[in-house]
Amino acid sequence: MGRALPDPQGEARLMRCVVCTRGGLRAGSTTVTIVRETLTLVVKNVPALICESCGDEYFDEEVLAALEVIAERSEQSGVEVDIREYHAA
Repeated sequence: MGRALPDPQGEARLMRCVVCTRGGLRAGSTTVTIVRETLTLVVKNVPALICESCGDEYFDEEVLAALEVIAERSEQSGVEVDIREYHAA
């Protein structure tokens, strides 16, 4: 699904992608797919830092927590496939 950003003190050091080490990171949005035992969830327009070279995605803790809440709600509703727009929890 992407990588979590380091704590705020380490964030300033994260200037290059840790995967390809060539690309800079830019703010953008992406689509995240979460697959659990009984659920496939697609969340659109998720804020992320995205590597300009390889496309690897980085999410802050707030976004990851919101994605977890969205996934739990979808799973509890009993749907097997769900497509949602990102909204912070």
